[in-house]
Amino acid sequence: MKLPFLSDFNFSGKRVLVRCDFDGGRLEENLPTVKYLLGAGVEQIVLLSHLGRPEGKVVEELRLAPVEEKFRQLLNSEKIIFLENLRFDKREEENDENFAKELTCLGDFYVNEAFAVSHRRHASIVGIPKFLPHCAGLHFALEVENLSKVLENPKRPLVFVIGGAKPETKQPLVAEFAKKADMVLVGGTLAQNANFKNVIFAKLRNSGLDISDDSIEEFVEIIKKAGTIVWNGPMGKYEIPEGSEGTRRIGEAIGSGEGFKVAGGGDTISALKKFNLIDKMDYVSTGGGAMLEFLAKGTLPGITALI
Repeated sequence: MKLPFLSDFNFSGKRVLVRCDFDGGRLEENLPTVKYLLGAGVEQIVLLSHLGRPEGKVVEELRLAPVEEKFRQLLNSEKIIFLENLRFDKREEENDENFAKELTCLGDFYVNEAFAVSHRRHASIVGIPKFLPHCAGLHFALEVENLSKVLENPKRPLVFVIGGAKPETKQPLVAEFAKKADMVLVGGTLAQNANFKNVIFAKLRNSGLDISDDSIEEFVEIIKKAGTIVWNGPMGKYEIPEGSEGTRRIGEAIGSGEGFKVAGGGDTISALKKFNLIDKMDYVSTGGGAMLEFLAKGTLPGITALI
């Protein structure tokens, strides 16, 4: 896939719109691109982002002012302007073309640095690139590069470990992963809904808070032999002691493996931090749903818009 990159363009004197993803406190991933643009002599950088789900109306606690304050502690420049929460306008999530055009009036160029929401067909993701020259940000390109290693001649066996909640999002993807992977291990609250020889659904403990000891042992043995492993979603209610063992032991097995290890999604990252496993992963994606959709389909609406 040939993404347009920052290095392909001259930004001197340009006003650049950068679609960031500040949800979940993600600030530092956006810094390299903003620093690159400042170093390239831009006239102005307009940072666009959403925060939470305000459902198209102004919600005081979801204003971006506190985010801007934290960001400016990391990088302060008079050339940087923050736009208010995009989702305060219902036209953002409706992918309204007029809203996209209004945003394009603020800049000469568009950069997508919001991989984690690029599975959304929203105006700031797929609308703006129709009207402005555009490219991927540095972190966005890094996400695509690392996740593509799972799809392009991965070291086998390729194992997916899928857990967590959001069955409406994840369950349809289990069948897609079964076509690509040597084994798909499913835990969390995802119910058995596929009949594939290479898909194993964990059994739950009587409490329903975690997967069973037998399932943990079965998953660990498979994970030990993996050449490439993708993990998204905890195995149980890892935040409390009685629901944490499955997630901890599966995470430790993945972390100690010798294969290429990719993890992603908000709850997965929280679990990695809780059990001190972040540094054991080869790559940690900021995307949850976006990561899974990219691995299932090989692209995202936000990527297609750039290409």
